[in-house]
Amino acid sequence: MISLENIRAAAENLKGVSVHTPLMKNENLSERFAAQVYLKREDLQPVRSYKLRGAYHKISSLSENDAKSGVVCASAGNHAQGVAFACRKLNINAVIYMPVTTPAQKIKQVKLFGKEHIEVVLKGDTFDDAYNEALQYSQTKNAVFVHPFDDESVISGQGTVGLEILEDTKEPIDFLFFPVGGGGLAAGVATVFKQLSPETKLIGVEPEGAASMKTSLENGKNTALTDIDKFVDGAAVKRVGDKTFEICQNLLDEVIAVPEGKVCSTILRLYNEEAIVVEPAGALSIAALDLYRTQLEGKNVVCIVSGSNNDITRMEEIKERSLMFEGLKHYFIIKFPQRPGALREFVNDILGAHDDITYFQFTKKNNREDGPAVVGIELKSHSDLGTLEEKMKNKKISYQHLNEQKELFTHLIL
Repeated sequence: MISLENIRAAAENLKGVSVHTPLMKNENLSERFAAQVYLKREDLQPVRSYKLRGAYHKISSLSENDAKSGVVCASAGNHAQGVAFACRKLNINAVIYMPVTTPAQKIKQVKLFGKEHIEVVLKGDTFDDAYNEALQYSQTKNAVFVHPFDDESVISGQGTVGLEILEDTKEPIDFLFFPVGGGGLAAGVATVFKQLSPETKLIGVEPEGAASMKTSLENGKNTALTDIDKFVDGAAVKRVGDKTFEICQNLLDEVIAVPEGKVCSTILRLYNEEAIVVEPAGALSIAALDLYRTQLEGKNVVCIVSGSNNDITRMEEIKERSLMFEGLKHYFIIKFPQRPGALREFVNDILGAHDDITYFQFTKKNNREDGPAVVGIELKSHSDLGTLEEKMKNKKISYQHLNEQKELFTHLIL
């Protein structure tokens, strides 16, 4: 277990390095949930995420000999930026392994923060792939491995977020929501709250496609997932830390998983209503509020907004996932008669006044009477789907709905 004294020592060490980020009441969320909802804005850190805290605290505690040997780490982005920032400030060299799938914006930021003190190496498709490469480098080159979450100094650094929240609140906090990736933030913050605010209900939030902590807690042991959805890259790990699992198993009240599409809807809503830009992991805590709607009324609620390192080139995918989650975007395989005017008839007789074809892929490969086309249709309301399908059935149009057929959808659309 991590001691409260260690976390307080980390807070002293971080003075002048990390920012004491604001705890801001959000009026729209408060009204929507009939509660007092506050956002802990870790997206306002110099590296735009809380990861700076743990990385700097760990690296600054190295001995002189270890510092001369340099450090190595693995990261999907935010931990890498924290390490890069710390190494430049402390004049220490680092090799940073990142998955090939890391958004270009995060890679660019890592290089910007680290300058000549860091080298970025892209390896593998997931964090876990990069992690194994970094471990091998550490053993071969005798470099200090700076773990992104399963390290006592790192956990202590992340725990300083909890100290700041309690310092900035006058009223008791009823619910605290925070994202869970490898578990470093969850373990650190939970350590603080269980000792200083034990009445607060601690809710960890994971992406549905990478619910490694939730799975581990349900199994009663740290369990590696065989496959994950990498979309929420800041919180998508196959296996949480052993230290973080033990702490979370003892201290968290609940860990829940939210669909990636719900995360996307939250990102867009925060941008449109609040002008707040968050990355997918940064939206997790807010995305979870709907699942607790009946419990939040009249309560004091804090959501940790963990980061804002979002690549603008991902916005089309974010919009697409949101529309599909909201039931507004649907893909079909439709068999069209292979004759002139067939598509015009479909538009006139099947589509509603507000329906829009946003994707159409058709290739005539034979002389049969009909041929399949993949069609994407955006609706004004999710309830319009039933009307659309009823019209196709009445017109005896043969079709398959692709949204629920994940493998086929991925093969044909993505």
